[in-house]
Amino acid sequence: MKHIRNDLRALSKSLDQLKRKIEQITKKVDKLDKVQATRARVKPVKKVSTGKKVKRTAIDSVMAVINRSRKGVTTAQIKAKTGFDDRKIWDTINRAKRQGMVKSAGKGIYIKA
Repeated sequence: MKHIRNDLRALSKSLDQLKRKIEQITKKVDKLDKVQATRARVKPVKKVSTGKKVKRTAIDSVMAVINRSRKGVTTAQIKAKTGFDDRKIWDTINRAKRQGMVKSAGKGIYIKA
């Protein structure tokens, strides 16, 4: 009977230690969740130009070509100046149209809005 009591006490101590470890791990996970939640809310800081070359987005490149033309630009002209494929040009122009940056002057001809 003493052996069973001793075994139960040892098991109880082990369970208590395990419980403490689980609580510690749970606290650490909660802290990580809070840190990740605050990181998700923080907006990235806009970088200041240091004179180095800055990558332009597709919409910036297409809008630069369209803005230089008074009469309008065709998709073929945009393709020649930017090197983009037809699908990328079409998607970019549609996005710019939705944002109100570009208008269609005719079939396949685009001007600044």
